[in-house]
Parts: sequence; C-alpha cells; structure tokens
Amino acid sequence: MPPSSFPSPGAAGRIVVDVSGKVHRPGVQSLPAGSRVADALRAAGGVRAGTDVTGLNRARVLMDGEQVAVGLPQAAPGTAGGAAGAPGSSGPAAPLSLSAATKEQLETLPGVGPVLAQHIIDHRTENGGFRSVDELRQVNGIGDRRFAVLRPLVQP
Repeated sequence: MPPSSFPSPGAAGRIVVDVSGKVHRPGVQSLPAGSRVADALRAAGGVRAGTDVTGLNRARVLMDGEQVAVGLPQAAPGTAGGAAGAPGSSGPAAPLSLSAATKEQLETLPGVGPVLAQHIIDHRTENGGFRSVDELRQVNGIGDRRFAVLRPLVQP
C-alpha cells in the first residue's frame, strides 16, 4: 500500500501498525481502531509455519504507530533477523517496544529484572500501552537515573 493511501492516525477510526518478522506479508497495515494483535497477523497473511508465537499476546489491543514483531530473536526485537547487540553490550540492538515486548525481552534491558519487567507490563496493561517513552517514568521502580539509561533503548 503506497504511503499516501494510509489514513492519518485515528482517521475514520483506523490505526496503522507495522507487522514485521515471520509473517507472510510483512509491512505496514491499516486496521480498524480496537484491533488486536491477531487481526494484524491476519492482515499480514498469517504467521509462517513453524514460528514460535508463545511470547506474543495475540489478544492484546493495538495502538496506532506500534510495531508487532513476530518470531524474532528476543534480544533484537524490531530487526529482521539482525544480530543482537555486540558481545558485552548492555541491551538490544534496536529500540524495544514498551507496548509489545515480552517480559523476557524487557529483562534484556540494563537494570531490568523480572520484578521491574512485570511492573512495566502491569503499567501498560492498566493504561492501554505506552504512548510515549516518558510514560516509563510512571512505572514503579524507574527513577531518573534508570530512565536516562533506558530512554535510548526503548520506544512506545
């Protein structure tokens, strides 16, 4: 679909999401507002056979502008089979989606263990996802220093 044919965010009750990874037709999809991850997967032609979707919440409601990464390495979400960060690096090679990352993916971030990862997931569940990285400051356990470290490593 050419970029000019995408509705503006929220236009006519629609959202635009990027479905990447192991789907039959990766790319940007325009969906009705209120669509779920399962709807985005269908719009992208479905998940390729043999792809592990265990960490993917297919019932989660999507937000305009987010990316749904399917079957990609946990340490490198948002990349199409690219390598994870260099050895000894302290985080993923590409910005991690706060609205879509699994608990295990969040734990790859520096200073984020199982408890803080769960706080992030609880916050996004209670608030319908993250609309900006700055909302991360509202998560219990994230102070100014930790936010400064995480900010360049994440996206809404």
